[in-house]
Amino acid sequence: MKLKELITKYREIIVYLIVGVMTTLFCWIVAWIMEQFIFDTTVSWQNFTLNSIDWLAGVLFAYPLNRKWVFKSTNPHILTEFLGFAGSRVTTWVLDVFIMWLFVNVFPFTEGLRNLTTKMGMEFTQDQLNSLNYWVAKIFISSVLVMIGNYVFSKLLIFKKKKPVNEEENASETEEAHEEA
Repeated sequence: MKLKELITKYREIIVYLIVGVMTTLFCWIVAWIMEQFIFDTTVSWQNFTLNSIDWLAGVLFAYPLNRKWVFKSTNPHILTEFLGFAGSRVTTWVLDVFIMWLFVNVFPFTEGLRNLTTKMGMEFTQDQLNSLNYWVAKIFISSVLVMIGNYVFSKLLIFKKKKPVNEEENASETEEAHEEA
């Protein structure tokens, strides 16, 4: 299969990954600014608040890009579609908040990071290790699972393609022909 055919065949997934990376980077910038200047992620409610604001920023950033570039939606009911998009993202927001709470507030791996960085000849303060712990959990655990979940929800629930009427009629005719045989 030629490269152009592969790109055409997998266009939606390729564009989704590009938009997903853009959205993820945008969210990380929002989260980094808040983590550096506003919130202490070792405090559970502040971690929750930071990740909730990060989620809202991501939804507002991602919807128009997904609508136009990824799924090429022509749905005239934009508000309804957006509310469905945001609603489906609530599930992955809960996943994100849970993962970040679990790995930052309940079972942080700061000691493991301290051992690893010390073996590499790097010394970090406790605040730096807390920040590193937050970002390792955000980048390598939460973001990966959230991006996969968001694609599945968008593809199956929000931007699902409707079968053309001819395909539905053909499917019915084929089923009837099999039943008669």
